[in-house]
Amino acid sequence: MRIGIDVGGTNTDAVLMDGRHVAGWAKSPTTRDVSSGITDVLKKLLASTKVAPDAINAVMLGTTHFTNAVVERRSLSRTAVVRVGLPATGALRPFVDWPQDLIHAIGGVSYLVHGGYEFDGRLIAPLNEPEVRDVARQIRDAGITCIAVSAVFSPVNPDQEQQVAGILAEEIPDARMSLSHEIGRIGLLERENAAAMNACLSHLAERIVQSFRGALAGLGIKAPFFISQNDGTLMSADFVEKYPVLTFASGPTNSMRGAAFLSGLKDAVVVDIGGTTSDVGVLVNGFPREASVAVRIGGVRTNFRMPDVLSFGLGGGSHVSENPLQIGPQSVGYEITTRALVFGGSDLTTTDIAVAAGLADIGERKRVAHLGSDLVKAASARMWEMVEVSIDRMKTAPGAVPVILVGGGIILIGDTLNGAAELHRPEHAAVGNAIGAAIAQVGGETDRVFSLEAVPRTEALDQAKEEASQRVRDAGAIPETVEIVEVEEIPLAYLPGNATRIRVKAVGTLALD
Repeated sequence: MRIGIDVGGTNTDAVLMDGRHVAGWAKSPTTRDVSSGITDVLKKLLASTKVAPDAINAVMLGTTHFTNAVVERRSLSRTAVVRVGLPATGALRPFVDWPQDLIHAIGGVSYLVHGGYEFDGRLIAPLNEPEVRDVARQIRDAGITCIAVSAVFSPVNPDQEQQVAGILAEEIPDARMSLSHEIGRIGLLERENAAAMNACLSHLAERIVQSFRGALAGLGIKAPFFISQNDGTLMSADFVEKYPVLTFASGPTNSMRGAAFLSGLKDAVVVDIGGTTSDVGVLVNGFPREASVAVRIGGVRTNFRMPDVLSFGLGGGSHVSENPLQIGPQSVGYEITTRALVFGGSDLTTTDIAVAAGLADIGERKRVAHLGSDLVKAASARMWEMVEVSIDRMKTAPGAVPVILVGGGIILIGDTLNGAAELHRPEHAAVGNAIGAAIAQVGGETDRVFSLEAVPRTEALDQAKEEASQRVRDAGAIPETVEIVEVEEIPLAYLPGNATRIRVKAVGTLALD
């Protein structure tokens, strides 16, 4: 048996899965510290299902802790970036495109040393060990222990990044290293940014993981726990401590994976309507379509794998204003049960509109009987229009598409939507995000540039597939379940040697023993 948990801006959802069967679910308001909200929802779930804690084999969790820390500029550690790239990369230093308040929040400092590779693995310059040791001593004397190391084209050859990390570890024994080739893709600045972001979250990740361990242990759950990452796959708690940045988009991704599981559809548009926001994404072969451009997190460009998601301010707790009519983006969030009209509050929300329109039966209908029919019709039409426009923006081809609705806020939407060939409201859609976490697989990816003049295409593809598969096995998958789910080849006409960028993604079933 597995438990899946998803922490949203309004509610924390939990679901108990017995194999592929939903044995029970629960919701609880998200708390400011998040961890106590997780404890509350687990208590509800165990009480309602009457399942003994020792019967749980694994717990899967989607969390917003690390995203919120970057966005709110809190709980971040002082960070140094060491770039291996002189003399080629001195024009644009690390942090060049970061917001000043975020640089200040992490006390960001940077150092450049000689080294790096060309796209085909040839040296730009040899590594200068005395130079690196001098930088390491400067970082140590500044009292900084969180360090990001980046090198030019390190996804092609990671040797110099690893050598620099070894020297830093010798000079700073308690250093926490984030190596860019393990986190980002081709593209120096974006990959370096992702590594720096990961480094500044290092200490927070350790505290959060220990907090989750404590919450589970306090309830008598001794099973291992895993956290879902941006591409819809899982990573172990130990892996999260090392790579917290890979959890940033786990919420929307869980919803899409849960929608695919509940509906049986592998290719569709998913609309996840929560309490505060709505997220719209596209399923391709059962997994979220990935963003093809650099994604900004907290104002910083990154290039690690992220789902292509459109978010907008429509949720069950969104404020509704009259004259002029305005839906969101402000929301009562997790206070909806005390502030919405149907619950005796004084705020007009989208949930009140849904109840007045006869779309939902929650709270007390008589408390919204005074709402004018023109307001109710206009507000309902505006909500549907917001969803329809977002679906149209996410499509890559004309024509109607299958649409899956998940999330507690789908009570806001009627039975038809323009642009939807089929509208699916699967059973347990309200906790689709937690189900997505519970059924997630283990994943791995490789992204490299090969010179097809030096390496035959079939050999390059086989090498990339084996690297991706090995990462899945290393992450804890059952070896015989590993499969390749995506292969992408991009010829790089601006580079010599018939250069081709090959990206491969593999997944496998988690081994729970």
